[in-house]
Amino acid sequence: MTATAEIVGGTGPIGVDAERASGFTYSQRAYLIQIYRRGAGTFLFDPPAIGDFQELNDALAGEEWIFHAASQDLACLREVGLDPARIFDTELAARLLGLPRVGLGTVVEELLGIHLAKEHSAANWSTRPLPEAWLVYGALDVELLPDLRDRMVDMLAADQKTVIAEQEFAAVLTREPKPVSAEPWRRLSGVHSLRAQRNLAVARELWLARDRLAQDIDVSPGRLVPDASLLAAARTLPPTRQALADLREFSGRASRSELDRWWGAIQSGLATTDLPSLRANGDALPPPRAWADRNPDADLRFKAARAVLAEISDEFAIPLENLVTPDYVRRMAWTPPERIDSESVGEALAVLGARAWQIELTAQRIADAFVEVHQTIDAPLEEDS
Repeated sequence: MTATAEIVGGTGPIGVDAERASGFTYSQRAYLIQIYRRGAGTFLFDPPAIGDFQELNDALAGEEWIFHAASQDLACLREVGLDPARIFDTELAARLLGLPRVGLGTVVEELLGIHLAKEHSAANWSTRPLPEAWLVYGALDVELLPDLRDRMVDMLAADQKTVIAEQEFAAVLTREPKPVSAEPWRRLSGVHSLRAQRNLAVARELWLARDRLAQDIDVSPGRLVPDASLLAAARTLPPTRQALADLREFSGRASRSELDRWWGAIQSGLATTDLPSLRANGDALPPPRAWADRNPDADLRFKAARAVLAEISDEFAIPLENLVTPDYVRRMAWTPPERIDSESVGEALAVLGARAWQIELTAQRIADAFVEVHQTIDAPLEEDS
């Protein structure tokens, strides 16, 4: 009997997990996929060797898949043809239940009374063959998911959060991936400290050169040359290849063996006429700490909204970041609807991507907070008139 047939022959929801080699490889592909189902047992799959999981996906299309932090695994599972239509996310459920810590080991221990060791969570899962201890660890990650899910279903029902959880799980499945940045090199740690366009140009060329090499050999960029090394070279602008080699901070596995590559990138950055702007392009808002000077009214709206949202968070035992996405609140405070009432605030939240339950709990309170702020702002004008 094939693994697919055995899993199909099991009963109930299916526990699923995937292990990547984050920090070791450039790709975010899955290097181990674990599946558990009652009545079928645990199955460990080697994605690079198998390649396509479409047959298994088709066989399980109508079933509920259980994840812990599904958003971390869905992309790599979809790469190999595994794309659930219905999920239960135990990490997200733990947040909605107001649990103080939401890591799998902590949640399992708190709700099931079982200690789950997590010593291999940061292992290099691209290693072949995988050590037996790692395989045992991977199996344990999924075998308790159905029991955990059942316990959480009861807790969500008791807290009247079943519908909230269903909407959140559906949102995870339909969430669009983040758009690719037009300037991904600006993710270089510390790049904001560079104050001249020429230094930024060199930083950009070094980052791009490292990224191309990392992608070619499937190694995490930071394992080739650390961000701090690239930043040091971009800041000092070494005038010669030897000066780059002598740079104390310029260290890393490929810093010497690929020195010509890095020196070529520096020369490109020094010669280019395509100088980057000092500030990143995009629609990012200023940090809230700067709002009091740059947009005082927005600052007042944001602080008022945060205050009422904190009250709702405490009332329903839901973390602020799950109650409403913080960026949505910032954007509404910076550019509020022309007409401020619960309907217009709710519409603005919906456009940004808020779920129905979030709008129901927060729109009226945010609108009231904004109105109160505007009355405070307008009061002195009315007195003068």
